[in-house]
Amino acid sequence: ETMDTSGKEREAAALMAEAEKKVKSSQSFFGSLFGGSSKLEEACDMYARAANMFKMAKNWSAAGNAFSQAARLHLQMQSKHDAATNFIDAGNAFKKSDPQEAINCLNRAIEIYTDMGRFTIAAKHHITIAEIYETELVDIDKAVAHYEQAADYYKGEESNSSANKCLLKVATYAAQLEQYQKAIEIYEQVGTNAMDSTLLKYSAKDYFFKAALCHFCVDMLNAKLALQKYEEMFPVFSDSRECKLKVENQMNMSEFSKKMRIFFCISRLDQWLTTMLLRIKKTIQEDESNLR
Repeated sequence: ETMDTSGKEREAAALMAEAEKKVKSSQSFFGSLFGGSSKLEEACDMYARAANMFKMAKNWSAAGNAFSQAARLHLQMQSKHDAATNFIDAGNAFKKSDPQEAINCLNRAIEIYTDMGRFTIAAKHHITIAEIYETELVDIDKAVAHYEQAADYYKGEESNSSANKCLLKVATYAAQLEQYQKAIEIYEQVGTNAMDSTLLKYSAKDYFFKAALCHFCVDMLNAKLALQKYEEMFPVFSDSRECKLKVENQMNMSEFSKKMRIFFCISRLDQWLTTMLLRIKKTIQEDESNLR
């Protein structure tokens, strides 16, 4: 295994050196007279082959670096599409070794794609960056910014369901960061859109439920008014078990806990929901102590 790997790396390194030579000679006076651009094309090809060998050897940084070199040469030769593709390849290689460098390469590709008016593919790569910020770098604010950018591009291209997927990620984080107003606006917007579609009608209920939970975290009165509004907008909502969680005028802690238990038994609760419900419980307790 190691023999093979080091053999591949040696071969890749030799290709890289060969490619650099070609680039240098294409820049010389005679070199540029005699087929400078074909030399650059050959160099691009060598960089890409070297990159793939580094990949086989699992040397991700070297692979990313080789793809980046190829991308830069393609840019020099005005082949934007190839440059973008190579920057994406570089980003995917760096993902395994250097998340920040992966983001830099993906951003370069995004610049090229937006320049070319290819917003759908740019959006897709914004999502990849958002995921690196979520999982590798744990920078939620930056992740949110990239999901929002992706949603914007999708909306502009009329890809509403893709836009909504990104917005729902934003709402989930907004609620976790206690930016309830932002989360409520997104859940209501996505819910209202879903209502008009026969296919998505039933997921609308889920979005209004989440919006209601955010309202409950703010205060009880707000939440009651919101629930009334949702019921008027969307009659199915009032028969649903989400709405059975409705907090009555004088609901106290023990009633709330009872309703929660019934709801918990039926639905498989995820982490987000648990967090929200615990916060609501706290809101009710605070309300009760204020009333005493």
